[in-house]
Amino acid sequence: MTQEITAPADRAEPPPVRDWPALDLEGTEFDPVLAGLMREGPITRIRLPHGEGWAWLATRYDDVRLITNDPRFSRAEVTRRQVTRLAPHFAPRPGSLAWADQPDHNRLRRPVSAAFTVSAMKRLRPRAQEMLDGLVDGLLRDGPPADLVERVLEPFPLAVVSELMGVPAAERERVHAWTRQIISMCGGAEAADHAKQGMYAWIADTIGARRDSRAEDVLSRLGAAVGRGDISLEEAVGLAGPLQIGGEAVTHNCGQMLYLLLTRPELMARMRERPEARGPVLDELLRHIPHRSTVGLARVALEDVELHGVRIAAGDPVYVSYLAANRDPDVFPDPDRIDPDRDPNPHLSFGNGPHHCTGAVLARLQTELLVDTLLDRLPGLRLAVPPAQVAWRRRTMIRGPRTLPVTW
Repeated sequence: MTQEITAPADRAEPPPVRDWPALDLEGTEFDPVLAGLMREGPITRIRLPHGEGWAWLATRYDDVRLITNDPRFSRAEVTRRQVTRLAPHFAPRPGSLAWADQPDHNRLRRPVSAAFTVSAMKRLRPRAQEMLDGLVDGLLRDGPPADLVERVLEPFPLAVVSELMGVPAAERERVHAWTRQIISMCGGAEAADHAKQGMYAWIADTIGARRDSRAEDVLSRLGAAVGRGDISLEEAVGLAGPLQIGGEAVTHNCGQMLYLLLTRPELMARMRERPEARGPVLDELLRHIPHRSTVGLARVALEDVELHGVRIAAGDPVYVSYLAANRDPDVFPDPDRIDPDRDPNPHLSFGNGPHHCTGAVLARLQTELLVDTLLDRLPGLRLAVPPAQVAWRRRTMIRGPRTLPVTW
């Protein structure tokens, strides 16, 4: 792997540093700054709104796959630095999979991995469908119009995650309130921090009370792992928090995908006429949607690495863009077009390498259930307002519609 990333002896001059603001973009518009960086070269340099200094950015599909699989690029090292970043606050928690390198990453992931397998999702599917049907029953009972985000796209992932995590029914509204506040743009940093403190304290108490549990929900699995000494309580809490909050991505990804279906009649017709072949269309929509602003989490080079004739020095921060990789024309011909028959479609929407999304199978299950159920149970589903009047999230890391008014 490392030899594939080695460049010829002649080194290119380092590219200029480009400022990359977090733009408030409408709809599913691709970030014009990222598009420009992709044209500029396979490896560029960027400065994000917060943190310090600049970072390398890789945008080509093969480079993204190599960097995310190469142990010479460390996530853990980022926790000891103030690298340029989108997030205004940076406080990684011990136990967070996002910042762990091997072998710690496998040690931390092991206690929860069995809860997110394909077979576990098959067992969860009937209960998830039951919860979703209850939400859609409410829509049908109240009648159109309705805001799909408020009525279905937000509460469904929260409910499914709570089921998987093992949040008791009596505690779910409180946990959901914390989660909503954490991911909300309302209330500011102070309100979000207060919600985080409440939720993480509750998680710590719950895991601590389940050290002898043999149940298969995530909090019980973590409690048992703490009881065995496999991980610390602090690590278990750091693992559980992001998993509990993780439904946000499903809410906003599905919001973008449904917006595309509702504004492109040929795509909606394809989904309705060939329900047995919806899977490839969902994959293409996952590849196409710009699910986040700028880039995600950085890595730091642990040694000098040459890529495309440019030297990435030990200690340099490096970002990859999965959004750009999903538009690489060498892998995805005519990449800006939504092609429901694209085959193969090896998109990287759930990441790559050791940090491939833990909940990818869960996210795919929820996406399939949401799209299938809404299209099948709401005949004639369409926007209740002109597309230009759909409100989109602002000042956010995860893009998506803030509301999705529909009728049927």
